[in-house]
Amino acid sequence: MLLVLSCLELDLITDMIFIFSNTCVVWANAASGMAVHDDCKLKFLELKAKRTYRFVIFKIEEKQKQVIVEKLGEPTESYEDFTACLPANECRYAVYDFDFVTAENVQKSRIFFIAWSPDTSRVRSKMIYASSKDRFKRELDGIQIELQATDPTEMGLDVIRSRAGGP
Repeated sequence: MLLVLSCLELDLITDMIFIFSNTCVVWANAASGMAVHDDCKLKFLELKAKRTYRFVIFKIEEKQKQVIVEKLGEPTESYEDFTACLPANECRYAVYDFDFVTAENVQKSRIFFIAWSPDTSRVRSKMIYASSKDRFKRELDGIQIELQATDPTEMGLDVIRSRAGGP
């Protein structure tokens, strides 16, 4: 059976996401309309090109409807320092510059994009972060590996190492 839809109907359908939570249905605009503050792109470029930072944590400011830089990690900070900066009950985006040595003893680096969405965060927050992620990620040219995590075990150092291709 072939279903023919007008452009308007197709736009309406693609602009809706259904999130089923118990008996509630929450509607969200898939193109969330979140702006990206220029500082987000600037700090990411500094991490990528100049290695000025080990990580950058981004936060959505719902009232201003934009993604902003929340925290910058110094190049000397560890992965444990980075994970300690992620709030236990709130969503965040982050980029992490992971250095490692291959089995052939070659120094390498991979830039991870991490979508942190803990199970304990608000449904509305999870919805906003999920619907804004792809647009935001497109602003950060040079992401090599994407990781989505809902609890710390999904983004442990062992997971990062295996995804990066390190030992």
